[in-house]
Amino acid sequence: MPRFYARRRLSILAALTGLLASAALLNSPNASAALPTPVSGATARGYLSQLTVATENRTGYNRDLFPLWITISGSCNTREWILKRDGSNVVTNSACTATSGSWYSPYDGATWTAASDLDIDHLVPLAEAWDSGAGKWTTAQRQAFANDVTRPQLIAVTDNVNQAKGDQDPATWIPSRSDYVCTYVRAWVQVKYYYNLSVDSAEKTALTKDLAGC
Repeated sequence: MPRFYARRRLSILAALTGLLASAALLNSPNASAALPTPVSGATARGYLSQLTVATENRTGYNRDLFPLWITISGSCNTREWILKRDGSNVVTNSACTATSGSWYSPYDGATWTAASDLDIDHLVPLAEAWDSGAGKWTTAQRQAFANDVTRPQLIAVTDNVNQAKGDQDPATWIPSRSDYVCTYVRAWVQVKYYYNLSVDSAEKTALTKDLAGC
């Protein structure tokens, strides 16, 4: 076969392969999970090495000390904003309440068509943040943490999965989908590093283990 035609055939095959790969990406469940991309595994490992290791202290914790949910844009509060960000074909009414759409929960691989089936998870839970240093913050700082849509801290997930997670750290809870563990622990470390929160020894051991494969 002449080289010109061989190259042309290879180019066509490459183009078709690229189109198929793009279509697969757009149609994959992960395409609708819009958590801001966490730092790389290498960066997360570097951040983890700099985090203070300390015993957690929950004295005085009250969820109400972290004001929820604030207005993010227009009439949309934090929950509504995340539902719009993380869903596909989300339709909202004048109050920014989601009336229809589809949501893929990356923790467990479930897809939902009712917003009421979803919780907005604080990837680093509020109680965990309190235990790790947020107890010393001002109310304004705790509000910023609880409504942070810039860092990989808030994500729409299946409500009962979020409730099962509760305030656990990666030493005792990680997503059941193994494909999402790396994303989860990278995000966890990024958030803790950004907010200068400590880790306890069991938490650091678990994060070190999970990040090794990232």
